[in-house]
Amino acid sequence: MKHADMLVMEKAINGLKLPKDCKWFKPGFGFTCKIRDIGLDTYVECLEKDFTCRFSQPFSYSYFCTCPVRVAIAKKFKM
Repeated sequence: MKHADMLVMEKAINGLKLPKDCKWFKPGFGFTCKIRDIGLDTYVECLEKDFTCRFSQPFSYSYFCTCPVRVAIAKKFKM
């Protein structure tokens, strides 16, 4: 993703009221985790090794991110 796109996205995210336990985004730093869109409407696959995030839910051999804000961003920007 281009740096300019990241700045636009960060500005938009800073205006949102993120969930209290949000670990996937830190203001001034950006995204702190990697995800992959796997074609589901309400989930993306979490690619992190540290699954202590309250939005990371185990399923079979992987983990899904269930944060609606993170999922919407992933879908919009094809992450």
